[in-house]
Amino acid sequence: MKKLFSFMILILGLQSVHAQEIPLLDRELFFGNPKISGGQISPDGKYISFMKEYNGIMNIWVKSFNEPFEKARPLTDSKRPFGGYFWTKDSKYILYVKDKDGDENANVFAVNPIAESTKGIPESRNLTPLKDVAAQIEMVSRKNPDLLMVSLNDRDKAWHDLYSLQISTGKLTKVYENKERITGYDFDWDENLRILNKTDEKGNTQILYKEGDKLTSIYETSVTEGASILDWNEDNTKFYLETNKGELNLSTLFLMDPQTKKLTKVESDPKGKVDFGGLSINRNTRKIISTSYTADKTDIYWQDKTWEKNYKYLQSKFPGREVNFSSSTKDYTKFLITVWGDKYASEVYFFDAKTKELVFQYTANPELKKVETHLASMTPVSYKSSDGLEIPGYLTIPASSNGKNLPLIVLVHGGPKGVRESWGYDPEVQFLANRGYAVLQPNFRASGGYGKQFLNAGDLQWGKLMQDDITWGVKHLIEKGIADKSRIVIMGGSYGGYATLAGLAFTPDLYAAGVDIVGPSNIFTLLESIPPYWEAARAFLYGMVGDPKTEEGKQRIKEASPLFSADKINKPLLIIQGANDPRVKQAEADQIVIALREKGKKVSYLLADDEGHGFYKPVNKMAMYAETEKFLSEVIGGRYQKDMPEAVSKRLKEITRDIKTVTHKPAEK
Repeated sequence: MKKLFSFMILILGLQSVHAQEIPLLDRELFFGNPKISGGQISPDGKYISFMKEYNGIMNIWVKSFNEPFEKARPLTDSKRPFGGYFWTKDSKYILYVKDKDGDENANVFAVNPIAESTKGIPESRNLTPLKDVAAQIEMVSRKNPDLLMVSLNDRDKAWHDLYSLQISTGKLTKVYENKERITGYDFDWDENLRILNKTDEKGNTQILYKEGDKLTSIYETSVTEGASILDWNEDNTKFYLETNKGELNLSTLFLMDPQTKKLTKVESDPKGKVDFGGLSINRNTRKIISTSYTADKTDIYWQDKTWEKNYKYLQSKFPGREVNFSSSTKDYTKFLITVWGDKYASEVYFFDAKTKELVFQYTANPELKKVETHLASMTPVSYKSSDGLEIPGYLTIPASSNGKNLPLIVLVHGGPKGVRESWGYDPEVQFLANRGYAVLQPNFRASGGYGKQFLNAGDLQWGKLMQDDITWGVKHLIEKGIADKSRIVIMGGSYGGYATLAGLAFTPDLYAAGVDIVGPSNIFTLLESIPPYWEAARAFLYGMVGDPKTEEGKQRIKEASPLFSADKINKPLLIIQGANDPRVKQAEADQIVIALREKGKKVSYLLADDEGHGFYKPVNKMAMYAETEKFLSEVIGGRYQKDMPEAVSKRLKEITRDIKTVTHKPAEK
């Protein structure tokens, strides 16, 4: 903590005149569309593609490598943001996956990056034109770049069959009909289907080795363990297996021979602190480039000296920043690299590995770059929970603050199991810090990356020890004099939304208010409404929260569900929900709103009819955060931006629900 206090040099205090030394930054800097993002160089090096706004939504654009960005052409006209895209290996197509209004029923689309169109936008073809199907890409061919292997739950909504998909024609051919609870397919370097994963009703997973039509179980993990195949070795005889089975606590990398079942250890964290993090393989030589591990920050261990030399060269050009190889040509001679940090607008450069030529391409958010000096540092912290377990996390103190007696936002991540907070630029965190709030992001038990014991320590601890991990973080900051105990708000999405409700219900005196974003209020109805294709994870979910088919499980679930303790919630609550959310359905928000309304408690409700598990459309996101910062200012006194664009103001009015009109009809069983 001594290092932390060394950062706290200037005074902020909300009544202090020094607060005005940091300007109130427009929320659009944090939540508006970036100028450019997601840049990729085509495998043949002839084009650069990227995401840029088109009709208000981030869409795919493309330009020739030597053209200026101003000459780029839009390739898509999606009315809803989508997660990303990629090139086929022959550079003939760009592929992307998109759902409808956040329902997570996704289809695979293809667009020709050099196609001409009289309408200005080339046609995107839906390669899996099926309704209510969650298409998944299993393999992208290098041998035949016109081929994809996809899995579709068209025959059975709970289980995905495997298909080959010809991109040029859209022809789908069923390769494997899944009647054995198969949850994953794995292909070797020759693109042969070699491995299938099978999960039983108890959550145990088998790795099955395929020889012809014969499937042989070669490795098995329980519901509290994990194993995944990361890639194959050079001669295609063995695969790299990451596992934490048995006595292993930290997940470790092995080579496994599928015929003899022999395991040979390759590597685990040299510092003995965290799980195996990542494996990078040269797709041409099939040799390992590097491995990585993430504790407070990420450490990279290079095995390829050429890559290491290039990395260190780039580090020397950008001291104090992080550098990622974000995209490359097929032969790894030309790259797009991303330069970033916790309080910097990311920048992208072209890098020629042979000549060491380094050419600036774009800044994702050039307006944010202009105000970088007003952004705050994210600092790793740790503290002990109620049972003595060490909890890691991150603390962000507003710039120009002495870090004393500050209003605090506890920002709780989703998941929860296997998800974690990481160091880096976070627009939500920087937005809150600019408004004058300290921000704590705890990696509570069940967060990923810290070993199997830490991961499983959260089982059956929703609302209990998992909540203590958050509560004791708040107490720690109060004891250190950083947080003002009368000005603390808990906030988060998904599980973080649940933790918000649990915090207000189970520790009602600790928080001044809460912001619940797509959080479950009733674990019974949460479990009843999971999507059909989550069936393989049912035992995993029961292991986390309790089995509703047993009396003990029912009691545990009832105790952990904030809905049944709504009478204890006595602080203001803002609830934010997407009407199409397939994970945490609208009913979760409706139920708690009604319960609090009936008890005369203060609750506000935003409901977007064109969103799912979180808000992604820019106008919805801007409206959500406009209301959030106003709410926070009213309850704990931070600054807020009163003005907003007319479109945002209009949308905020449209998604603001009158709580008097909210109804809920229990689903029929």
